[in-house]
Amino acid sequence: MITRRNFTTGAATLLAAGHISTRARAATASWDMSTVWPDGNFHTQNAMAFAEEVKKQSGGSVAITVKAGGQLGFKGPEHLRAVRDGLVPLADVLNIQQVGDEPFMGVESIPFLCSSMDELKVLHKYVRPEYEKVAARNNQKILYIVPWPTQYLHLKVKVADVDGLKNIKIRVPDKNAVDMLAVVGMAPVMIPWGETIPALASGAVAGVSTSAVSGVDGKFWEFLKYVYPTNHVWSSQMLTVNLDSWKALSADQQQMVAGIAAKMEPGFWANSLKADADSLNRLKEGGMEVVPVSGAMMTDIRAKTAPQLDAFLKRVPAADKPVRAYLAEMKR
Repeated sequence: MITRRNFTTGAATLLAAGHISTRARAATASWDMSTVWPDGNFHTQNAMAFAEEVKKQSGGSVAITVKAGGQLGFKGPEHLRAVRDGLVPLADVLNIQQVGDEPFMGVESIPFLCSSMDELKVLHKYVRPEYEKVAARNNQKILYIVPWPTQYLHLKVKVADVDGLKNIKIRVPDKNAVDMLAVVGMAPVMIPWGETIPALASGAVAGVSTSAVSGVDGKFWEFLKYVYPTNHVWSSQMLTVNLDSWKALSADQQQMVAGIAAKMEPGFWANSLKADADSLNRLKEGGMEVVPVSGAMMTDIRAKTAPQLDAFLKRVPAADKPVRAYLAEMKR
């Protein structure tokens, strides 16, 4: 005979068993994360810190191994597709290099759209929801986004005005940068990071448009002499996870990983600012000279590149609303 006490005891036992079973079903995930940046790069250091915290808080049930320096064989422009197709569960995706698949990802490379990281934070308030949509339709989820610091022109020659830039072959990371530097008279060539140093060494290019951080990664002082703080564009790394891999985690694991990412992201932004200052000092220690860009030269560059804002918004209609909202908040 089943008494109320027997039923209650039995139900409690079943409930406990079910709870244990649910815990047993919690995934044990072992994920490789692809990045093209070397171990010493601050983005890679961020990823390693994130992986360590996830391992700690999950008790090792979610283990992320950061594969730096492109060791998994993926180039930067291939990362969005690689995560989408499940070729790698996580990757540190450089947004501006994905414009061939997702043009919206180039929004930060509109020339002079943001003049500081504080302004970039405001822009992200409006564009991040669109980034999330891009990730979702490419079968992935963004865990965190961290910008590169200010951008520089790293050159072999010393110039005083825009005319001095004419016909200089310069490496750029994306199509928008090609358009921008072509309009000021340079000869830009789109080259992934992994092929940049060989291009410098062979003389295929005589300059690089990138951050001081990448300048240190590439030991630019071995090839180039001058650094110009033009701060012409921005770009960000997005740590994304394949949605099939993500859904294999339990709800508790998902909440934990997403919570760690959200908590650590502001510190990663601070690391970007510090990396810029430290890297610029290292370039100078290596023998490179930081050349102040004159007001007249900056005015000229801005005037020549100004039409690219409207051209981008016309080419990428999804960017119009968030960019206009950002500009309105900036009173521009």
